[in-house]
Amino acid sequence: MAKIQSWGRLASIEHNIVIFDTPSHAIDQLKHHCPGIAHGMGRSYGDAALNTHGSLWHTTSLDHFISFDIKSGILHCEAGVSLQEINRVLIPQGWMLPVTPGTQMVTVGGAISNDVHGKNHHRFGTFGDHILYIKILRTDEAIIECSSREKPEWFYATLGGIGLTGLILEVKLRLRAISSPWIDSETIPYYSIEEFFDLADSSEKDWEYTVSWIDCLTGSSVKGLFIRGNLSESKNLSIPKYKDKTLFFTPPISLVNKVSLPLFNFSYFHTHRLMRRKEIVYYEPFFYPLDKLHDWNKIYGARGFYQYQCVIPRDVGVQTIEAMLKVIKKYNQGSFLAVLKTFGNRQSKGMLSFPRPGVTLALDFPNRGQPTLELFTELDRLVYHAKGRLYLAKDACMSKELFEVGYPNFEKFLKYKDPGISSDMSRRLLGE
Repeated sequence: MAKIQSWGRLASIEHNIVIFDTPSHAIDQLKHHCPGIAHGMGRSYGDAALNTHGSLWHTTSLDHFISFDIKSGILHCEAGVSLQEINRVLIPQGWMLPVTPGTQMVTVGGAISNDVHGKNHHRFGTFGDHILYIKILRTDEAIIECSSREKPEWFYATLGGIGLTGLILEVKLRLRAISSPWIDSETIPYYSIEEFFDLADSSEKDWEYTVSWIDCLTGSSVKGLFIRGNLSESKNLSIPKYKDKTLFFTPPISLVNKVSLPLFNFSYFHTHRLMRRKEIVYYEPFFYPLDKLHDWNKIYGARGFYQYQCVIPRDVGVQTIEAMLKVIKKYNQGSFLAVLKTFGNRQSKGMLSFPRPGVTLALDFPNRGQPTLELFTELDRLVYHAKGRLYLAKDACMSKELFEVGYPNFEKFLKYKDPGISSDMSRRLLGE
């Protein structure tokens, strides 16, 4: 047994760790280590990839490229391959992931299980929109090979299915051709939720990547920074040298607190407001700004932190987001990692996929115990009445009621859940 934490570091939980070296090893041994759940690079914030006192199937050794077609951009690989490895091997050859989340320290299997999204949802949808084939191992030893055409019900249950339909062994995905991994970027300050939406809507036609940072402590006096970008056409495939840093210790208290956070937000906004500019940015700091600080999750101290991400339908987006910001200000709890962005007018195909047309707000909150949970109760109430949903990949305490309202396909999904797979999240939200 070994103690494992989620990325939120809320608790250390004992698990039976099972490492599969090869797909054949997994096929031979999976049934002997049930109930279990796949665990990749450990970037799920909550309990989606935890299984208290049960088995965790570590998948990062299943990390081989099987084939790559340089003409079509189709990659066939094992599910433990990381997005970072795909980027670093194939970008120099002129191919890039069409959709990528805020960290590249994620396995392909994890990206599928959470149907991750990026800054270009309005243009390229979710990660699952670019998956061509999935090979799944069930705990009864059955192997299911599925796609949008072959056994599509299994395919769409697995996209966003938080690892509950089976252990993903192999994947085929289509990459996109690029001439350069550099981004032509522009940063614009905004001063209201309405102005944010105006920028988001007017940028969709000409800009592929759109996202914004928002000062979550201002209540009704909203201000933020809107960032938009396009892949450069410079035909520059060069790779700059960056020096990664590591946070080697865990501070006794959160470095994000009532004193530091207002100072950070004030200085961050006004520095970038005064430096409003266009610039060319390499893809790694543009897509993954936090990856350069290894173990950045330690900044929240020994008690850890929660991430809270919701999506709100567009017709009630302005009033709901404003109400959420007022609640956050009332509790005097906030986040310097506050992200506000819109999703495109397209429905996700996965039965439990998170993205839907609307606006999404993501924030980190230091764990302050009961006061933080009381804050979430108020935020949950607003999401519930707006008929929104919370992101399963980042959730640690959503109620079953809110889950069922936000994910109306959950009963249909249960037909495809593997009875030999269980996680702390599945027991909390699905009862099994």
